[in-house]
Amino acid sequence: MTAVERSTVAPVGAESLPALRRRTTAVLVTSQILGGLGVATGIALASVLARQVSGTEALSGLAPTATVTGTAVLSMPMAALMTARGRRPGLVLAYLVGALGAGVVVVAARIGSFPLLLGGMAAFGAASSANLQARFAAADLAEPQRRARAISHVVWATTLGAVVGPNIAAPAGRSVSGLGIPATAGPFLWAAGIFVMAAVVVAVLLRPDPLLTARALAPEDESSPEARSLRAGLSAVAASPRARLALTTVAVSHTAMVSVMSMTPVDLSHHGAGIDLIGLVISGHIAGMYAFAPLMGRLADRVGRLSVTGLAAGLLACALFLAGTAGGRPGQTAIGLFVLGLGWSAGLVSGSALLTDAVPQSARAAAQGFSDLAMNTSAGLGGAIAGLVVAKASYAWLNLAAASLLVPLAALVLLTRVRGVPADGTPTGG
Repeated sequence: MTAVERSTVAPVGAESLPALRRRTTAVLVTSQILGGLGVATGIALASVLARQVSGTEALSGLAPTATVTGTAVLSMPMAALMTARGRRPGLVLAYLVGALGAGVVVVAARIGSFPLLLGGMAAFGAASSANLQARFAAADLAEPQRRARAISHVVWATTLGAVVGPNIAAPAGRSVSGLGIPATAGPFLWAAGIFVMAAVVVAVLLRPDPLLTARALAPEDESSPEARSLRAGLSAVAASPRARLALTTVAVSHTAMVSVMSMTPVDLSHHGAGIDLIGLVISGHIAGMYAFAPLMGRLADRVGRLSVTGLAAGLLACALFLAGTAGGRPGQTAIGLFVLGLGWSAGLVSGSALLTDAVPQSARAAAQGFSDLAMNTSAGLGGAIAGLVVAKASYAWLNLAAASLLVPLAALVLLTRVRGVPADGTPTGG
């Protein structure tokens, strides 16, 4: 570690590690609740707002796509900042950029500027990047055999905010009725304040920094600047078959989820569903994404990362079949979206744990940033195409297209298992 880094991290003994893990997790849980609330409040009506501002349904998918793109674009700068300075500066900056983006969305909706709306949505995605990176912060100090559970607990913490968020979209919209702001932009005004609160929590309470502390405890040969550079992180991913599988898992799971979820409100509105009903469906979906994450983490630690990755592929396939054949029936759509969330949860937790296992500690921050770049870039492309598919074909065809992504993932999981690729330090089998 550098002299500056050593000065910011007090010596940590083995006896104090359990208490430090609990404190770090508590801070991350609090920030995740706030971050999840802010993201879900805004994103619930993003595609509807885009349709209103742009005046065409074909462009409605670009708003959530811009958010995912912003998340992707910021992943590597965040990784670079965390690699150099630790988790706390990166998370704080991301939440503040997200708050700024939410404010820009409100201005864009007020003046009717679609390009400005997309710019604001891209910056809004920084908050999603913070929420995603927080799961890796939980793994920094976790014991190897409990790493997936540590990740899953922080993912789970998003449940409260994420489930409540879509349901306060309607009152948030009504709260700005006297300000000349469209109701569909009101949630973004609320999200801006929520992100600022999350930034304050992390800035004040996430001390000592978990990544810098983990480095202080790492072997000396893993603590040099060269060993933890972005180049070293990318090289570690390229050299590990399981790291490559981990990237594929999170990218496919996220792309399928974002593509279908982003266009579900549009499909439901076509069949007469109102904002409140759409909010309930999205709430159920988000509950599936986050509420069962601890179960996925326990399974990944006990039966293996590859087994849970296979489970993710199966759940996603079932979800896409249910949603794609719903024909606008809100009950079946809700079930499909709930199962879609479960599949995403299994893929994210198992893939994140597998990636963290597969690369050296010094390269993890860079590798994790590259993982989020890959998953959000692919999801951004999927979201952009999703609007066009629904406009030119149908919501059913969108689900079929998303299902096609699962074929190479399932094949790669089977190939990895058959070949018996070494676990690269994975504490569990399979």
